[in-house]
Amino acid sequence: MARGSRGFAWWYLLVALVAVPALATLAGLLGLSLAALLANDRLPSLEAVTDYRPKIPLRVYTADGVLIGEFGEERRSFVRIQDVPPVMKNAILAAEDARFFEHGGVDPVGIARAALSNVFSGGRDQGASTITMQVARNFFLSSEKTYTRKIYEILLALRIEESLGKDEILELYLNQIFLGKRAYGFASASQVYFGKPLSSLSAAEAAMLAGLPKAPSLYNPLVNPKRATERQRYILGRMLEAGFLTQAAYEQALAEKLRFSAPSNNPKLSAPYVAELARQLAYEMFSEDIYTAGLNVYTTVLSADQRAANAAVRAGVLDYDRRYGYRGPEGFVELPADAADAEERIEDAVERARDVDDFLGAVVLAAGPKSVKVSRGDGHVIEIRDAGLKFAAAALGDRLPAERRLRRGSLVRIVDAGNGGWQITQLPEVQAALVAANTADGSIRALVGGFDFNRNKFNRVTQAWRQPGSAFKPFVYSAALEKSVMTSTLVNDAPFTLDASRTGGQAWEPKNYDGRFEGPMTMRRGLVKSKNLVSVRILDSIGPRYAQDYVTRFGFDRSRHPAYLTMALGAGSVTPWQMVGGYSVFANGGYRVSPYIVARITDSQGRLLALAQPGRAGDPALRTIDERNAFIMSTMLRDVVRTGTATRARALKRSDIAGKTGTTNDSHDAWFAGYQPEIAAVTWVGFDQPRKLGDRETGGGLALPIWMSYMAHALGTVPEQGLSPPPGVANINGEWYYSETTPGQGTRSIGVPEPEPDPGSGPDATYLPSWLRPTPAMPHDPGI
Repeated sequence: MARGSRGFAWWYLLVALVAVPALATLAGLLGLSLAALLANDRLPSLEAVTDYRPKIPLRVYTADGVLIGEFGEERRSFVRIQDVPPVMKNAILAAEDARFFEHGGVDPVGIARAALSNVFSGGRDQGASTITMQVARNFFLSSEKTYTRKIYEILLALRIEESLGKDEILELYLNQIFLGKRAYGFASASQVYFGKPLSSLSAAEAAMLAGLPKAPSLYNPLVNPKRATERQRYILGRMLEAGFLTQAAYEQALAEKLRFSAPSNNPKLSAPYVAELARQLAYEMFSEDIYTAGLNVYTTVLSADQRAANAAVRAGVLDYDRRYGYRGPEGFVELPADAADAEERIEDAVERARDVDDFLGAVVLAAGPKSVKVSRGDGHVIEIRDAGLKFAAAALGDRLPAERRLRRGSLVRIVDAGNGGWQITQLPEVQAALVAANTADGSIRALVGGFDFNRNKFNRVTQAWRQPGSAFKPFVYSAALEKSVMTSTLVNDAPFTLDASRTGGQAWEPKNYDGRFEGPMTMRRGLVKSKNLVSVRILDSIGPRYAQDYVTRFGFDRSRHPAYLTMALGAGSVTPWQMVGGYSVFANGGYRVSPYIVARITDSQGRLLALAQPGRAGDPALRTIDERNAFIMSTMLRDVVRTGTATRARALKRSDIAGKTGTTNDSHDAWFAGYQPEIAAVTWVGFDQPRKLGDRETGGGLALPIWMSYMAHALGTVPEQGLSPPPGVANINGEWYYSETTPGQGTRSIGVPEPEPDPGSGPDATYLPSWLRPTPAMPHDPGI
């Protein structure tokens, strides 16, 4: 009996130790509640939740619906409660509020449990927040842990439950909660962490996401996988207890190996220069609202074309960079002997260097002729041998200065070579750009403004004003056609000197790229072989001021092309954006269509806010040059590909390709501008701070291969198209003329004596003697 009484006494004491403080805590909470009730009329309006307008970022898409950009402080994808899969709802309820559908916004059982836990812990770690209370906190209150804030949270939760249904409250929670990595809401988090929509989540993945609200930084699986997994397993256990999972499903979820997706602004397609252009246009129209209103911008870009353009520019830049060898490490890090200190410095150096696509920063730990060991600061040492050292082999000897040698502490770039191997590489210094457009309406199909947007956001398609070199000659030749200079007109390819008054600067003696002069040749051959002296004489004959006005028909700025003879060699300034518009005029039969990149803008509900209304080739109001002019220019530009400076493009095995190479003085800029009747594309290669690309670098060697790589894809399903002569042209002995400027009526020669008649040579005998006619097969000149 005594022992039983003693046992009762111990039990009573335990209750007293636990219940009395708990009751005291509850009493304190009730007291604060009474005080807070007095201030209930001072609580914020519930309009933020009853009229919920989430901050949804601006999203930019390709024409075929692929996401290419997202702009806004919060990554958020609003999802209706009916579209949330049960497994996600159940995981959230198990993790945060299993009695959500049973209480009225405040769970007394949960409060009592939290109070008891806090008594034992001596702190305020357990907040007993229901989902409704978390909604109240997220919309109206701070996250500080005080009893006063908790009371306001309770009062707001009660008011929310009076105003909204349970599904509406859960929908708010699902879309508003912060889940790390700038992700707000579970739909966005599903994309950020797993790269998939909510509807595709497994129980294991849903439980991982459900663990984030408690502390996104602590339970981020990309940063703290061990802690995140522990939280996930706890939630899976709660799901099993609540009956949300069967035993078999629970065990399957525990065994599932999760595959995470690194967060990215461009999850499916890299087109940052396109996305930024779209953002700028949206900002001009809607100002700051674009970052929160959930606008959707649909560009004209085609995802497959953009991928092809990305690959073409990358390959062209890397090919050029490899040709000129390894420049040495990017920098140097002093590594202390202590391993922990060295690891910290490596991590700092790699973070500052920033990875560029798959060009990863790393620090050399040890370097020898046959092996280099590097680290990225994660405690893992990568050894590079054999072929992985080939590119940087010269930097492994002792002959180079210390700053160019690979040694302990050198900051380098490495790329995964596949099959578990790595290579030492470097970030290219040269830049390149590509833009392609539909010639019928100017819609941009692909645009690459540089090698790496994150390293340099300067868009070389729209912002880089560069000299076009010989790629500008076709516009001068087009002007000449309107001045009765025909493609068969003889022009003297011979040296001469111009005084300063005619050049706008100093005395000038123009030369051909190859330094050779061939005497009289037809205008057609002069363009095909890109003869500078021919172009200068043609411009001189028609007048630089006339040509200056004429080129504005193609969209060029008059002020950027001074009326001097140097215009004939492309000494003015253009952008690739202007050039693709200009060449489209030749391609579409003489109509000026303005390039554009945004097709439409909609709001978050899909309602149309803005729609592009481009002009189209065929509209008489858009005609800018005679269709006969466009036709004859296309015959000449096709010959540039067939027998001239762009014969490399014959590898595409198409007869409907036309274009012109361009290389500026001292090879600072390399161009190729060309087209097929449906698609025009322009490529450029050069350094941002102009300097020589190389002694023998030309547009045909640098820019043309990039153009070809892209066009091989873009024209893959496009049938070949012949040239149909328009009314008003005549073909005489294989050469085309305006009907009113056939032999004997147009300009007969420029800079050469008039030829003597040759009675036995046919209808053009008085115009072009046999000894001056070009041979059928003209030799390829690898020049400009």
